[in-house]
Amino acid sequence: MNNVKQINIWQFTMLLFVLAGCESNDKQGVTSRNSPREIPVIEVVAKDTVLHHQYVADIKAIQNVELRARVQGFLEEIYVDEGQYVNKGQLLFKTNDEEYRADLAKARANLQSAKAEAKVMEFEMERLKVLVDKNVISESELELTKAKYEAVLAKIEEAKSAETNATVRLSYSEIRAPFSGIIDRIPQRTGSLIDHGTLLTSISDVSAVHVYFNVSEREYLEYMQSALEETTHNDVIQLTLANGVPYPYEGMIETMEGEFNANTGSIAFRAKFPNPNSLLKHGATGRVILTNAIRNAIIIPQKTVFEIQDRSFVYVVDENNEVHMKSIIPKARFSHYYIVESGLTEGERIVYEGLQNVKDGMSIVPQAFALENENLEEESEAVSMMNTSMP
Repeated sequence: MNNVKQINIWQFTMLLFVLAGCESNDKQGVTSRNSPREIPVIEVVAKDTVLHHQYVADIKAIQNVELRARVQGFLEEIYVDEGQYVNKGQLLFKTNDEEYRADLAKARANLQSAKAEAKVMEFEMERLKVLVDKNVISESELELTKAKYEAVLAKIEEAKSAETNATVRLSYSEIRAPFSGIIDRIPQRTGSLIDHGTLLTSISDVSAVHVYFNVSEREYLEYMQSALEETTHNDVIQLTLANGVPYPYEGMIETMEGEFNANTGSIAFRAKFPNPNSLLKHGATGRVILTNAIRNAIIIPQKTVFEIQDRSFVYVVDENNEVHMKSIIPKARFSHYYIVESGLTEGERIVYEGLQNVKDGMSIVPQAFALENENLEEESEAVSMMNTSMP
């Protein structure tokens, strides 16, 4: 019985030691948890940068027109081939013209007949004038002849108009190039019956091309504001072809539409690119890169930002090394960085990484972390942006 009591006393003593040790460990843990953590912190800086917005582009020839028949007839001759370069005024097609030559001959004959009739009336008026002067006939007969002469003169004008019309219709049997360019597909063949308005081909002047692309209202305002602050730098534009190869020539923005599209909220820009080798064709596609210079841009790494219910936040470190959650509005993003529109000012300190270990109001031991400005500048100038403006 005494042995049992001794064992119980011994177990009770060991239990006290264990409880005392646990309490000591808990106190040490609380102390450890309450001690400030070392957290990497960066300082917010403002710097000039250049962003590259990328847009889908439609390529159009500076001139592209459809050539259609003006008169009916059979297609007699095709003097060119598809894809051929032609000069302004060069003969391209010819339809049979016998009917129109006959109409022209008839019109010329009618004109000559009217002129001859007018000549006869002139002699008649001279003869009647002499007789009137000698009081052989009354003056009314002379006036009647003058009226007939005026009618013949009107007939001459009508005949001239008919001759001109016949000449023009005859000229329509020959279709010539309105300007120098490249011939498109020729859907008709020799012997085809051509009606008025039948499409014969299209011709494109691709010595230079117009490139159209749509810009959102926000990016339009950014561009216009930047254009006011800069020189012509923002007017320069690059083109990437459909195969991903950069086009070797730079283009210039010429103009833009007068109003925004109500459905898309965008406005179309037009740029002009030289095309000395005729590489670009009418109807081709590509991507244009529009540069946008930004002065004193607040640029922060994406890893410093976290989102709550579609809003963006960072942890700002105050002068007492306490962190506070702060809302920001990103303007754009490129690579691994955000450009901040509002919410941060130059000189503020924000938590760089380890956001999962930080809570609002806690104290930290800030460890200064310096971003490589050279790498930041290279990335901001090299990364193309496509639809990356923040809402």
